Amino acid sequence: MFSRSLAAATIFHGAHPEDVSEFVNRHIGSHSLHLLAGENRASSLSYREFAGFGLSRISYGNHVRVKSPALESIYHFQIVTRGECRWSQDDDCLTMRKGQALMVNPDERVDLEYSPECEKIIIKVPESVMNSAHPGCGRKDVRFDRVPVNLALCPSLTNVLEAVFAEFEEAGDEDTSDISVSYREIILKKLLRVFPSNLSDQGMVSASSPGLDRIIRYIDQNAREDIGIEELSRVSNMSVRSIYNAFSRAFSTSPKTYVKQVKLRKLREDLLRGRCRNITEVALDYGFGHLGRFSSDYRKLFGELPSETVRLSG
Repeated sequence: MFSRSLAAATIFHGAHPEDVSEFVNRHIGSHSLHLLAGENRASSLSYREFAGFGLSRISYGNHVRVKSPALESIYHFQIVTRGECRWSQDDDCLTMRKGQALMVNPDERVDLEYSPECEKIIIKVPESVMNSAHPGCGRKDVRFDRVPVNLALCPSLTNVLEAVFAEFEEAGDEDTSDISVSYREIILKKLLRVFPSNLSDQGMVSASSPGLDRIIRYIDQNAREDIGIEELSRVSNMSVRSIYNAFSRAFSTSPKTYVKQVKLRKLREDLLRGRCRNITEVALDYGFGHLGRFSSDYRKLFGELPSETVRLSG
């Protein structure tokens, strides 16, 4: 996914990690680079700008650690396309793997450890641009939760991004301003739908859909129960077809997948807060009867196994 994008915008190939780091400091985000093993000239970087965004593909080609006191007035939408990246902050730690993505907030300390084969796509979004995407929320800035999202579960966002990359690849050195402006609002709205944030509970789309608002509240309050589509139809007084359409528009996913993600997030909160130590018991409490599938879904969403989360909570 996106692995061959930005070929025409290559800045470095087979370079020293410090060369890439210097460019990143000037154009993507201030940081310090620490080589943890070896010093191979295997780093690469592609970069171009569009409609106020900065789009980059980065691989350090070495086992490195990247630290930053805070991103200055920018968000980073980071997608791991190869290898893995370990994120640490205070006592929180998570591992992102291929196909997973994370939103990094402005003024949020960054401490990342890249595997030698790790490659990332990073979209730099200025704070002013992100905040312009949610009119009607007053002066409240967007703050995304530190939760990796599996892009395989977000086909609409993936399709938009692939369309943008394809347009750039075909355009080469031509002016892409018309392309980027037309896609910018769509991308911003998709990011706000897909990634949990402080605006998620406000039901940004559900403001014009009381039925969807009731569904979201019901799922949140009954996460341990077995929630079916007929039950959601009864709660909201919406048809099954309308519910599917509403979830597709609002969250780019199905009601069943949304319910499962809510269950997994609440279960993880219980584990992190030390509310339970028996993973099997809490999984069954939330309705996950197939433990192998539960562990697989949990790892896809959070980048770690439930047992790893329990160790972090200790």
